[in-house]
Amino acid sequence: MPPSKAKQALVAQRRSQMLIMKVQGRTAAQIAEHFGISPATARSDLARAVKKARALEVQDAELYRYIQGARLETLLRGVWSDAADGDLKAGEQARKYIADLTELFGLKVPVRTEISGPDGGAIPFAGNELAELSALIDISDDATAPTPVIEPTDDEDEEDEDLDDDGGEDPDEDG
Repeated sequence: MPPSKAKQALVAQRRSQMLIMKVQGRTAAQIAEHFGISPATARSDLARAVKKARALEVQDAELYRYIQGARLETLLRGVWSDAADGDLKAGEQARKYIADLTELFGLKVPVRTEISGPDGGAIPFAGNELAELSALIDISDDATAPTPVIEPTDDEDEEDEDLDDDGGEDPDEDG
């Protein structure tokens, strides 16, 4: 059988006081001592209180979103008939209300963003040089930046010499 309403109210009041004490900087042990409960029970109560507070925040945000959405829909209804009849000013206002509603309810489709290299092609990046990556990051915000020329290190030259055109080892080399 679930606890009585009176018991639930007392627990809710205790948890509220516990949260206030926690915000004031008291430890779970100090809070437990104050209420005559074990530290484990105090930690459990604090965790439950925080979880419930988060749930209430979400509910409050959802309620606010619903109210704002209803307001925007009322405004949209006010300009809709004129917009549908061809009034450009009303049409633009309706479009703005629809955009606001779309954003409010998170209905926008994410926009894919990509950084391209010279002439819209791939970014020239071998992927094994920190200097090359750093140079690419430096020019990423500048649309007119030239493609950096990165000289290969000695290690890369040696690796290239060890490989034939197929990407395998050179059969003429001893190994």
